[in-house]
Amino acid sequence: MNILVPLDGSKYSEKVLLHACDMAKNYQSHLILLYVVEKLISINILDRNEYLKILRKFGNNVLIKAKKTTTRQGMDSKIIMKEGNITNEIIKLAKKEQCNLIIVGSRGLGATLRFFLGSVSNKLANNTPCSILIVK
Repeated sequence: MNILVPLDGSKYSEKVLLHACDMAKNYQSHLILLYVVEKLISINILDRNEYLKILRKFGNNVLIKAKKTTTRQGMDSKIIMKEGNITNEIIKLAKKEQCNLIIVGSRGLGATLRFFLGSVSNKLANNTPCSILIVK
């Protein structure tokens, strides 16, 4: 069984990761950790390139920290970084990796960002190709 765990660096995603580790242990599953760099924010091209570079570095740090957490929990995991629309990239990867479950938090980095981007967990609940667990 493959479990996809999208992460955003928030305290909620850290909680989700611990739940995912527990589930993976109980069901002898493989964890796939994902960070998606959101590319839809419209700023001028020079600022945009610098902004994306910062997001990539942040995402890499999130994934490295998550990988260390899974190792401490006795789990092996695969880390993947994608760029694009968060929900679309999660769904595409879930299909490609034939995931049986996606585990996400009910909240992410903040209400303001969620207002502009929409709730990722809500969009996934309505469009995902597999089961989804939303952790509060």
